[in-house]
Amino acid sequence: MGHVITDKKDIKFKLTDLPVMQKPNSVLMVRPTYFSVDYVINPHMEGNVGKVDKEKAMMEWEKVKSAFELAGVDVHVIDGEEGLPDMVFCANQSLPYYSEEGGKEVLMSIMNSKHRKDEVQHVERWYMENGYEIHHLNYKKIDNFEGMGDAIWHSGRKLLWGGYGFRSSLDAYDFVSDKWDVPVIALELNDPAFYHLDTCFCMLNQDSVLIYPKAFTQNGVDIIKSLFKNVIEADEYEAKELFACNATCPNGKHVIIQRGAEKVNQQLKDAGFEVIEVDTSQFLLSGGSVFCMKMMVW
Repeated sequence: MGHVITDKKDIKFKLTDLPVMQKPNSVLMVRPTYFSVDYVINPHMEGNVGKVDKEKAMMEWEKVKSAFELAGVDVHVIDGEEGLPDMVFCANQSLPYYSEEGGKEVLMSIMNSKHRKDEVQHVERWYMENGYEIHHLNYKKIDNFEGMGDAIWHSGRKLLWGGYGFRSSLDAYDFVSDKWDVPVIALELNDPAFYHLDTCFCMLNQDSVLIYPKAFTQNGVDIIKSLFKNVIEADEYEAKELFACNATCPNGKHVIIQRGAEKVNQQLKDAGFEVIEVDTSQFLLSGGSVFCMKMMVW
């Protein structure tokens, strides 16, 4: 079953043809004790070095944590590490996987930026302590891979959506596909402001997704629309300025999203979702919001 798909014509299956994968039932978060903007590695950080209000950031983080708990999700917390201000964005350092046969596994990332490479070992420690089988990419062959920042499991199915072009190498998905025998739909990202898949693609449930279409090639948009019955589209302002597509739907019902995305929120409500708005304004200074701030785990 495992192969990497980059063109709509190569999709030879329906979602219902794919094996079911148990959904993750809890979330991992990293306390933002040392969160700040100390360098610039994406367009959103420009002009924001030194501007984070750390007290406000901690309050925002606590409310995001509470939003997951309100949605009925268990939250695991690990401490941030001094000198690693972006470790709070814990969607990036790993890609966990679950199989009925093999149990819990995880593939650790190769971070694109030198500033973030040391984050991986600290997150890996949590997986080791919680019974995961650990896998690593061959860094001599693969330049970078930033975990669930770019690699997002289809809700309830053994299918991976993978972004590439800025932070993750296309070659990394060959490894993932072969290792876990799953198809990977690789989507090329073409706007530096949307450097991770999770900035422009939010999995809502098996049939629904929220996207910012201009972050993809037309081929990518065509692929997305061919597999989802319900595609909600964010406009440029809400996607770029409010990170609307960096929302998360941990249970197929509640969507936790940066406050103020009025157009997207109305579309979500019209589609039957319950919206939980939070303020992540301090984290937006660094180019991240709700999805970036957590990792769904088993």
